[in-house]
Amino acid sequence: MSQIIRKNSLWNRYHIDLTLFLLIICLLLYGIFIMWSACGQNFEMMRLKVFQIIGGLLLMFFLAQVPPRTYEFWTPYIYFLCLILLISVNMIGQISKGAQRWLDFGIIRFQPSEIVKISVLLMVARYIDREQHPPSLKNVGIVLLLIMIPTIFMLLQPDLGTAILTVSSGFFALFLSGISWKLIVFTLLLMVLFAPIFWFFCMHDYQRSRIEILLHPEIDPQGAGYHIIQSKIAIGSGGFTGKGWLHGTQSQLEFLPERHTDFIFSVIGEELGFFGILILLSLYLGIILRGLFIAINTQHMFGRLIIGSFMLVLFMYIFVNVGMVSGLLPIVGIPLPLISYGGSSLLVLMAGFGIVMSINGHRKMISKIL
Repeated sequence: MSQIIRKNSLWNRYHIDLTLFLLIICLLLYGIFIMWSACGQNFEMMRLKVFQIIGGLLLMFFLAQVPPRTYEFWTPYIYFLCLILLISVNMIGQISKGAQRWLDFGIIRFQPSEIVKISVLLMVARYIDREQHPPSLKNVGIVLLLIMIPTIFMLLQPDLGTAILTVSSGFFALFLSGISWKLIVFTLLLMVLFAPIFWFFCMHDYQRSRIEILLHPEIDPQGAGYHIIQSKIAIGSGGFTGKGWLHGTQSQLEFLPERHTDFIFSVIGEELGFFGILILLSLYLGIILRGLFIAINTQHMFGRLIIGSFMLVLFMYIFVNVGMVSGLLPIVGIPLPLISYGGSSLLVLMAGFGIVMSINGHRKMISKIL
């Protein structure tokens, strides 16, 4: 018993929630296992994936040591820095696959829009915490402005997937702040009214095509509908137990596009079947439930909004990716969190977990900045 107490005190000293940490480690190990098959046993890609995970864990550990009041103080500066980075992307960003989303500084290449998801969440939580809550109509308007400014820059890149997650992070914070249902209904009505404008003037032709293909992928089976068709074949052919690790035909014979990034869920469905998917979703569920439990036990509004919203954004990540590769939602380029290959997304998510652990570990020390 004394050994358990000592171990717990060690984790508490470094502000690490042991349950959440173990669930994250299990998910990352599962991701490495799947990635070896999804990348075609590419040693270089696996090496980079492992380095990304190590970097993410170190970042999580470092951010867990930072007191929440420090995040609260620096939030406006982080938010405006992200706006500058987004403007820089639209001016000098690197173009890849028809989209201008990356900043390349030689030693480091990253996607600023990934960081924006966290900065918008922090900014909205900070503003709501400092004003009256539940927020008034005026404050809701200001929050919507804080959300929409970076979102517009992301739509110009274009990066619809990240824009959806950014808007979601802000709306989740609003929802958890106790906003009245009348304002929620009013906001939804506004979104419905502006939908035609968004469809005709904001969306690109290929984005409209993705929605049309979602309904009828067979109209262009070798073109725009190819991704969805191959993905559904892969998932459906896996059955309950799958074809076996490294034995997926759609993935190993390269019929499945982007199998190590956006469509890695299809690899899991084909090779490990329903049981492999069940393990994956169980790990996600454990992480989200643990996060929501931490949020409930957080006394400070700023911390509660951040943790609750971050967990709901994680759910959105999972929901959109799984729905996308299953043919239930349009393809918007959102990776499977902590599983898909990609450093920017993984590091930002691990940073989010670090902030969650900081709020949880410092919960007795949190005091509102005057």
